[in-house]
Formats: sequence, structure tokens, C-alpha cells
Amino acid sequence: RSFTSQTDGEARVSRVLREKFPRAAAIRVVDISGGCGSMYEIHIESEEFREKRMVQQHQMVNEALSEEIKSMHGLRIFTSTPKP
Repeated sequence: RSFTSQTDGEARVSRVLREKFPRAAAIRVVDISGGCGSMYEIHIESEEFREKRMVQQHQMVNEALSEEIKSMHGLRIFTSTPKP
């Protein structure tokens, strides 16, 4: 599938993340379960992560996706802050 066409699950997770991280410079969600929606890889670049340890950044993402995570088998999270 092309990069621009998201699955329903990818679109849903992206929407939640955009609501929870309004200052995010970039959000990318990829269904890595072959399209069944059970495992996602998430990349978020946001100013909201600045001055926070990686574990705190990941906790913020887990908390933002607390409802969605209930139906997932796995989640890979990559967080970063925008380069100055």
C-alpha cells in the first residue's frame, strides 16, 4: 500500500495522538501487524518531550493511547524533540 493511504487503525491512532500532542512536529503511525491492527509502530516528534527522559516520553504516549492499547498486542514507540 502507498504511504499516503492509512488503515483505519492507523488513522484512529494518529487522530488520538494529534489531539493529545497538539504541538507535535511529526506523527507517523504504521500498522506492523500486516494490517490486522494488533501491533503498531509510532514515531512522534514533539516539543512536549523536551526536558523529559525517554521513559517519561513513552509513558506520555502510553497514557494518551490507553484506550486504544487495550485492543493491541504490541506497540513500538519512538519519541524525539524537534531539532533547534
